[in-house]
Amino acid sequence: MAFSRAYGQYNNSKILTASPAELTLMLYEGAIKFCNIAIAAVEHKDVEKAHTNIQKTEHIIDYFRQTLDMKYPVAEDFERVYSYLSQRLIEANIKKDKEILEEVNTHLRSMRDTWKEVMKRSKEQGA
Repeated sequence: MAFSRAYGQYNNSKILTASPAELTLMLYEGAIKFCNIAIAAVEHKDVEKAHTNIQKTEHIIDYFRQTLDMKYPVAEDFERVYSYLSQRLIEANIKKDKEILEEVNTHLRSMRDTWKEVMKRSKEQGA
């Protein structure tokens, strides 16, 4: 019990002290994690768990969409990708389709990996 509380406080502290770039990375990691849980739930025919975790993934994608700064042309590209992922997640949730979830997860991993590379290059240029 004490360990669980300490871990929760550590995670909370980690979030509160993270840079915006690190928070974005954490959100990608969270979306991937929830999508993985949804895939496993679909495999085990746990409809409620699949639904819950697909929705968690959708909420993260929705947050990304809401925080896009449309004054940059690249934001339109991200909007199209996020819109596509949202539609696929809705379809996956309706059908409880593992293949769609795996497709979404592939895109999320790619975006996360690209974001990591951007963070790395940004640090290199700043150092």
